Amino acid sequence: MTKNVGGIDRLARFALGMALIAMALTGFIGAWGWIGLVPLATGLMGSCPAYRLIGLDTCPMKSRS
Repeated sequence: MTKNVGGIDRLARFALGMALIAMALTGFIGAWGWIGLVPLATGLMGSCPAYRLIGLDTCPMKSRS
C-alpha cells in the first residue's frame, strides 16, 4: 500500500486510537471505544483507505528526479 498519512497525522491517529481503546478497556465509553482500532491501524500502517478514496495525501512531497 502506498503511504498517504504524514507524520503529525500518524501521531494523532495513534494517540486517538490508544485513547479510545483505553477508555473502552476501563469501561468509560463502553464497546464503542474499540472503534479506536481503526485510527490506530491506519496510523501504524501510514495508509488510510478513506484518504485514498477522496484523493487526500498528508505525506511530505517526495522529490522528483
